[in-house]
Amino acid sequence: MRLLITGGAGFIGSHIAERSLAAGWKVGIIDDLSSGRVENVPAGAAFFQVDIQDAAAVAKAFEGFKPDAVSHQAAQASVVVSVREPQKDASINIMGSLNIMQACVASKVRQIVFASTGGAIYGEVPDGIRASVSTTPVPVSPYACSKFAVEKYLECFRQEHSLNSTVLRYANVYGPRQDPHGEAGVVAIFCNRMLVNEPVKVFAKRTVGDAGCIRDYVFIDDVAKANLAALEGRIPDRILNVGTGRESTTQQLAEQIKKSLNSSSAISHGDRRAGDVERSLLDADRLVELLGPTVAIEAGLQQTAEWFHKRARGH
Repeated sequence: MRLLITGGAGFIGSHIAERSLAAGWKVGIIDDLSSGRVENVPAGAAFFQVDIQDAAAVAKAFEGFKPDAVSHQAAQASVVVSVREPQKDASINIMGSLNIMQACVASKVRQIVFASTGGAIYGEVPDGIRASVSTTPVPVSPYACSKFAVEKYLECFRQEHSLNSTVLRYANVYGPRQDPHGEAGVVAIFCNRMLVNEPVKVFAKRTVGDAGCIRDYVFIDDVAKANLAALEGRIPDRILNVGTGRESTTQQLAEQIKKSLNSSSAISHGDRRAGDVERSLLDADRLVELLGPTVAIEAGLQQTAEWFHKRARGH
């Protein structure tokens, strides 16, 4: 297998690259290094410093690497940025994705796996409910709109060009090498601050002092595993939620990380942030059925905290 990963120098893409190389695949990485890091590119991977908005450069990378399959992780991944700069979000996430799809068609790529969003695409998930792939998407941010649009473009490319695709709707992904920016970045922010015993703030779900917003936090290993399974044809579904089906509050997250790092950081409470979804939880039963149990948040946060601790010590 010759696999080309867009955004492969980023948090999620670099983990997919490592697993793919370990499986014996040839791996190529496209990344413009706007948020990815060159040190995240694993040894043995071909690297193309390319902005996916540059159609000619994308086409050249595809021609040079000749991939059998593509894992499309590159994105403008911040809801906040998408609200502030919707044109930028659409240019990267929609136009950039179309450049990737057209290059796939020209290079006769047999399969593309697309990183979509379960955390944003379903909007507010009512108490007692887990959003499933049959739940009608309610994209309420430009970021969620752009991801949903790409899902629909992939349907078109399946019909028009026979480009096979699998859409993975991620919950809030966390783990080693995570960037503090982005929607699940709270884990990295808390780890970095608690390592040096700085205070952290839990933003309110509704009123100051509550336990904060509810999220489905999924460990990076489960996300990388789902990508490889899709690329290997072990996920027959066209759309799959990649989460845990278990909810965590920001307060629980802070307390668990504090415990893992043996930190003395104070945990304070702040106002509700405009635009924050109060509750997001995915139905991950199908993922578990296909690939087995997901990593429990306690174990995942322990591994993540240990990685941040080692990095801070220069290891």
